[in-house]
Amino acid sequence: MTLAPLRAALYDFDADDVARAIKSAFAPDALIQLAHPFETLAGPEALLSDALAPLHAAWPDLERRETIVIESRIASGHWVGCCGHYTGTFARPWLDIPATGHQCAMRFHEFFRLEQGRVVEMQALWDLPEVMMQAGVWPMAPALGREWHVPGPATQDGLCVSGEGAQALQVVGDMLAALGRYKDHGLAGMDLPRYWHPHCSWYGPSGIGTGRGIAGFRNWHQIPFLGAMPNRVGDPEAGHFFAQGNYAGFTGWPGMSATISGDGWMGIAPAGQEITLRSLDFWRVEHGLIRENWVLVDLLHVYAQIGVDVLARMREMAKARTGQLDL
Repeated sequence: MTLAPLRAALYDFDADDVARAIKSAFAPDALIQLAHPFETLAGPEALLSDALAPLHAAWPDLERRETIVIESRIASGHWVGCCGHYTGTFARPWLDIPATGHQCAMRFHEFFRLEQGRVVEMQALWDLPEVMMQAGVWPMAPALGREWHVPGPATQDGLCVSGEGAQALQVVGDMLAALGRYKDHGLAGMDLPRYWHPHCSWYGPSGIGTGRGIAGFRNWHQIPFLGAMPNRVGDPEAGHFFAQGNYAGFTGWPGMSATISGDGWMGIAPAGQEITLRSLDFWRVEHGLIRENWVLVDLLHVYAQIGVDVLARMREMAKARTGQLDL
């Protein structure tokens, strides 16, 4: 499978092997875009030195576990999407998040665009709020949805996906088009039962949480989100949809823009602030309906756009545990 040597090296995570695999898999001038606070990195070497190596230093038995891998060739190129989590013993502070001494897990969605067999673009979201929560230093509003260790596919087939994916892509595309009817027709106009399985699970990022069933999706994510940002609009130029088998993926950097004009979403004040959102998504379609949806959103980037430095606030919250109290 595409990128297999890189993915194997990240699983076992020997630093030298990872360095060789990155050099082999990536074009030297590849565009590397990672979640806030990493942002755009200066090529594949910086991916190792600025992001992966510090994480490895904090989690010395680091491994990268995948639950979904899909790939497809579309108009914008050859895309590979990977979903899973990094895990290891949180032995030393990372990004000033205090170490716990226990095993820690951090969800990731990583999308790669390849040309002539090498990665020329990477877009990746790491769920940093999840790490803060496990360390007991999440400084923002509690999630409305369920916070937990988000599972892989119920069908356990995310690592052996095959097929061209046209049906999955059609279902997801039709569902997203229906979501666009909200402005004129409200929640009922989106006709969610037509696209979502009654036992669906919407696995949102930490800070938003999981919603079970259509009611859970509406109550714990959709109603607060649309109430706060009714003018949200996707960027067709930035978004890329691809599918394989029963799975579909979406990447955009950013993929959506909106104005926070209402209350209710993550405790953010409705100050009329314009923002963009980075979201990397996976959907699994079962019998023509969406049964599972894994969603990561760069929430720290959202907060940064409204003038809130979550990591700085987290440092203040963690002072007593890190011996930095100003007494």
